[in-house]
Amino acid sequence: MNFDEIKGKVESGFGKVESAVGGAIGSENLKNAGAEDQLKGAAKETWGGAKDAVHSTAETVHDKAVDTLDSANYEAGKAQGHVESGTGTFRDKVVASVDHAKNSFNEKVDDYKAEQAVKRD
Repeated sequence: MNFDEIKGKVESGFGKVESAVGGAIGSENLKNAGAEDQLKGAAKETWGGAKDAVHSTAETVHDKAVDTLDSANYEAGKAQGHVESGTGTFRDKVVASVDHAKNSFNEKVDDYKAEQAVKRD
């Protein structure tokens, strides 16, 4: 939970109290102001939740990208070792390493998309 969500909950709660007091004393203006605060609070709370979701998604994508980059660097190192030992051409090994990194990254992105689709359903 982030600060926007907390502010939204507080403002919404204040609006409920304000609306109830307005109802108790017969003030339509106070009831309307309370309803307005409830709406503002709900919007802030929703905004905070959206920010949390984006932040969480960004962290996940970053972690998967770092893992893929590490894997690509490892494969590139293996390819370099093969070239230095005289097996295969450097170009073939680089192409294979890049292709492997691309496939690995795409698999991780597809897995993440599938996880998010399951969570939404």
